Amino acid sequence: MTNAVMTGLSSIGQAVGMEDVPDPQVPERARRRTYTAKYKRDILTEYDSLDRQGRGALLRREKLYTSLVGKWRDQRDKGVLEALARPAGAPPASAAEKDAARLRKENLRLSGELDTARQVIAIQGKLSALLDQLSTNSSEKNTEK
Repeated sequence: MTNAVMTGLSSIGQAVGMEDVPDPQVPERARRRTYTAKYKRDILTEYDSLDRQGRGALLRREKLYTSLVGKWRDQRDKGVLEALARPAGAPPASAAEKDAARLRKENLRLSGELDTARQVIAIQGKLSALLDQLSTNSSEKNTEK
């Protein structure tokens, strides 16, 4: 285009009112979309109930990707497995109950260590007695010669 044509186009744009259009800019910091657990659950339920074409339409409507739906499904399955792995019953609620549970656990651990130490002491005593007996037997044999 020549200079004359370009100036003509800019004057047309001004006449139409394009000067009021703001200059598009990229925001300083992009914001990631966040999804609530209820939204994820609802989308997964709807996604699983649809056929291939319906799934595509759902993804386009909600502006989602199949990889995101797959991650949500993995999160859901992992959450179910973690919930099944938890022990039954309510966890201790108050600070005193939590402290008591911690102390009971520590008491069990220390009791196990004490039992191990007692067994080691018993074995050491038997070993000492055996070595003492062997040394007295060997000293008796040496004195007989």
